[in-house]
Amino acid sequence: MIRIVKRIHIGIIVIASLLLIAAVGWGFIWNFALQKTVPEQVDAGGIQIGGLPVQEALDLLDQYEKSLLERTITIHTTAAASDSKQWSVSELGYTAKFDEARKALKKLGEGDIWDRAVYRYQFQKSYALLQSWKPEAFDAAVRKQWSWIEKNETKNATRTITDEDKVIYEPHADAYRLDTRELTEKVDEWVVLEKEQIGAPVEKSFTAALPVTTIHPELTLDLLKDEGIERKILEFSTDFKTSAEGRAHNVTVTAEALNDWELAPNEIFDYNKLIERAEELYDYREAPVILNGKLVPGIGGGICQVSSTLYNAALRAGLEIVERRNHSLPVAYLPIGQDATYAGGAINFRFKNTTGKHLIIRTTVENRTLTVKLFGTMDADVSYDIDSVTLKTIDPIVQEISNPKLSPGQKVTVEQGKQGFVVETYRTLLRDGKTVSRDRISRDTYKAQPTVIEVGPLKGSNGPSATPTPTPSTPEPLLEDGIQ
Repeated sequence: MIRIVKRIHIGIIVIASLLLIAAVGWGFIWNFALQKTVPEQVDAGGIQIGGLPVQEALDLLDQYEKSLLERTITIHTTAAASDSKQWSVSELGYTAKFDEARKALKKLGEGDIWDRAVYRYQFQKSYALLQSWKPEAFDAAVRKQWSWIEKNETKNATRTITDEDKVIYEPHADAYRLDTRELTEKVDEWVVLEKEQIGAPVEKSFTAALPVTTIHPELTLDLLKDEGIERKILEFSTDFKTSAEGRAHNVTVTAEALNDWELAPNEIFDYNKLIERAEELYDYREAPVILNGKLVPGIGGGICQVSSTLYNAALRAGLEIVERRNHSLPVAYLPIGQDATYAGGAINFRFKNTTGKHLIIRTTVENRTLTVKLFGTMDADVSYDIDSVTLKTIDPIVQEISNPKLSPGQKVTVEQGKQGFVVETYRTLLRDGKTVSRDRISRDTYKAQPTVIEVGPLKGSNGPSATPTPTPSTPEPLLEDGIQ
């Protein structure tokens, strides 16, 4: 009996102990489950919230989200920031949310005691801050604010030579374009926080200058001025007051085709190209030309007055003469030795622009006076004199031609001969009016033109006739001062 009682007593003690243990354990679980604080060692986006009261932790996360959304971006156009615009990051589509952490914290107070205890025990230790923003919204906002900047186009600088021979430059106009790519990248780096930045003091604002790219036109004022068209460096004139209408027309249209011809440094002017241009633009008229040393009717007579006038301008500008020949006959509008003929396919006139800068040729025709003007760069103290020296004259030969219609022994001069000449032409370089050098630039021969005399037969019907001068062999046709 005593044993039975002892066993019962022991059983009661065991049961009581177990109930006590259960009660203590349940009490611990109860207290654990009903805690109002965040489990230890929990962080949200790097912000330590473990151990904080749940509501305080929620408030802290709310405040941090709000502080991120209140940040501002300011863009200004000048160093003085006189034209600026500010946006909050939220206006540009930025969001920052601790949604996962907030949801987890609220769930700590949900469910029965056991579920709460288990949830708290298994509570996740780290939660992310979810951020997003719209770079395209920022780009669109900037472009909308300063859309006026891009409403322009480039304009080349211009150069005008007035009727008074003044060279006037108009500056170029730049265009401007917004270049927001790099700026957007910098804003992106600032607005979206890295993990190690979360929790640190928030940088409240971002300020930057508006990135504007300047677009220059193809021809800026500096580039145009660098071509070297500084002033009129010289002019030279010849007149054609005694010319008939056809020849005056040909001189005029050739001069018009030459007007505003521009040469780059070291470019060679080719008179043949000028004639090609003139023929495209105008019709040449009938006027005397030189065919094999004789004046005959033809088309284009007078075009060599332009080449000769231009030749004299080039000489006085100190330019290098590449190709030039004198006329076979002296011309009335220039001294011998200072003309330049042209014969398509046979004789050309060419010179090189050796000024080191661009050169513009302009022409005017007024009151039957042709003027060639050169615009470019030339030292003001430099000038050139041109003089020609006749070395010898060539007397004309006499050609006699039998004419049976004349009386026996009668002589009639049908063509009066003209002297020929051998001429040397010199160019003298002057600096401040003092001679620096004198160079021979040409040695020209103008052939004498024969005197042609018709002679009647000798007296007596059976007598011999006058012996005619042998006719020289006919050369290949050479047409000067005209077109084929």
